[in-house]
Amino acid sequence: MCGVFGIFGHKEAAKLTYLGLYALQHRGEESAGIAAFDGKRLNYQKGMGLVSEVFSEERIKKLKGYIAVGHNRYSTTGSSIAENIQPILVNHKKTPVVVAHNGNFTNTYELYSQLEKEGAIFHTTMDSEIIIHLLARAQKDNFKDSLLYALNKIEGAYSLAMIIGNNLIAARDPWGFRPLCIGK
Repeated sequence: MCGVFGIFGHKEAAKLTYLGLYALQHRGEESAGIAAFDGKRLNYQKGMGLVSEVFSEERIKKLKGYIAVGHNRYSTTGSSIAENIQPILVNHKKTPVVVAHNGNFTNTYELYSQLEKEGAIFHTTMDSEIIIHLLARAQKDNFKDSLLYALNKIEGAYSLAMIIGNNLIAARDPWGFRPLCIGK
């Protein structure tokens, strides 16, 4: 169980994400992270502990961006270590990709095995990292098709909040087992 939060189109996206994570603190108390994108640069902070321990008001002000994703972690897969703090941040084809994941994949072992045979190197012990590797291997013309490819490979119960380029994307498993709300 984890908490994921995303916001788009607000000049104080990181501050509102902090407040969202604070409200979701009951969903994970091990670590917290926020990534914000201003159209040019990805700004982020992650740390072990409660949301109020990880983020100071001063640090939140430095997380510039109009789009942000945040995550509270309660580990169910992977260890409670710094390497496993989300959101996961990478660049793919010169585009920032941020993934905050709540849930569990039931086909993790099969996907790990397949991806490692194809040369994947994992940097964490979380099943969440599988999403990044599947996106990278999708060989599709656009991120929408790459994401659909990745999500179709995953089995289990999950919800995701993601930044891909200038887009905020939310997704959940086809059965809706993990909570995911969209608001305006």
